[in-house]
Amino acid sequence: MADQIAPAATTRSFTAPNATVASVSDDRFQLGSLTDVAGVLVGHHQRVGRGWQTGTTAVVVPAGAVAAADVRGGGPGTREIAALDPQNLVDRIHGLCLSGGSAYGLAAADGVVADLERRGLGVAVGDDPAHVVPVVPAAIIFDLGRGGTFTNRPDRSFGERAARRAGPRSRRGSIGAGTGARAGGLQSGIGMASTRIGHDGAVVAALVVNNAAGQVVDTSTGTPFESLAALRRPTSSDRRALAAAVAERGRQPMNTVLAVVATDAALSRSEATRLAVAAHDGIARAVRPAHTLLDGDVAFALATGTVPLAEAGHRLGDGGRSRVLDLVGLHTAAADAVALACTDAVASAATIGDTPAYADLCPSAYRT
Repeated sequence: MADQIAPAATTRSFTAPNATVASVSDDRFQLGSLTDVAGVLVGHHQRVGRGWQTGTTAVVVPAGAVAAADVRGGGPGTREIAALDPQNLVDRIHGLCLSGGSAYGLAAADGVVADLERRGLGVAVGDDPAHVVPVVPAAIIFDLGRGGTFTNRPDRSFGERAARRAGPRSRRGSIGAGTGARAGGLQSGIGMASTRIGHDGAVVAALVVNNAAGQVVDTSTGTPFESLAALRRPTSSDRRALAAAVAERGRQPMNTVLAVVATDAALSRSEATRLAVAAHDGIARAVRPAHTLLDGDVAFALATGTVPLAEAGHRLGDGGRSRVLDLVGLHTAAADAVALACTDAVASAATIGDTPAYADLCPSAYRT
């Protein structure tokens, strides 16, 4: 599997394995979606206007998935992360919650828990199928006051509505947990990308809420550090507008990049943890600087387990498949997908309030 991966290039365009999903009208770059991994569903709920600019995103896996998390930022806000440690009890989960609202927004996870309980999804704790305890790891970004009112933030109802809306077609841009996101002085949002390793290998997909303290776009060239094939260098006037807008806002305090990497590969819990670690490489490629004290960067990994990898025990270099090389292939694809999703979050965003989006500052960058 690993030897079928093309070397990373500066400008790439992934083709989604599910053409129906990839042809959704708001997927302008044809990068694919987290839901290209079969069985992974995504839903959003947000409020904008009248003092609001925030939201919540739920990732629901009805059949369950092996899950892991890795925290690299200096100011994270999380819930149930310890439950994902390979040493601990819970081996599969059915949902994740990503939300705005800083620590207050962790309350949105209660709504995702309620929706999963309604479906009978969670850790079975009795003979009655309804007796379950949904374990819903969660992480938040800081977007307090960006709509004008500091006390407007997601609560339980946001998570419940996002989970109920979870489906196989997922929107991107300034929506859900990305509604109040900003990155490097620009309006940001949610970005996604997916790829398949080889012709019949595992699918690897990423969803990113990009609320980074660091820059995503090189203001000297007007292009993102991790570029998209659908973008070109903007005109000189657009580059000047971009540089002026970024300089005016400077570096914002209190930020976070949240990433979810999903795959249909069959992974152990420790292997899923390494996939979450690899996701941070994608953040570091697309955001400069990344993982600062001002960021709460968190990466989750989900493995649904329908595509087997090589069995353990094969030696490297013996001419056969190696589980180690298969895993390295997954890690490479995860970093690529997360890097592209980080850029997609900014390139797909729409201006909200007084924070301009890249698309409005540099319209000449978009190929027509």
